[in-house]
Amino acid sequence: MPHATPDTSKTPLRIEDAVNDVCPWSGKPIAADSLTLYNGAVVGFCNPECRDKFARAVRSFENSLQARRAESAGINQ
Repeated sequence: MPHATPDTSKTPLRIEDAVNDVCPWSGKPIAADSLTLYNGAVVGFCNPECRDKFARAVRSFENSLQARRAESAGINQ
């Protein structure tokens, strides 16, 4: 499943590799300290708060999907 988390690897993410120029939350230009990997792509945000908001939203969505799949399969979690 795709993950949106602040990068913790030893290779820093680069703003020039971002697939976007503006923050998807605010519409402001992206910042080098506010990048994350999502589904194998570098995505930029205007600040770390927007980046972290995105990570929380993706986690929530993934958790909801997992719960729904488990419910559909008759598995209790």
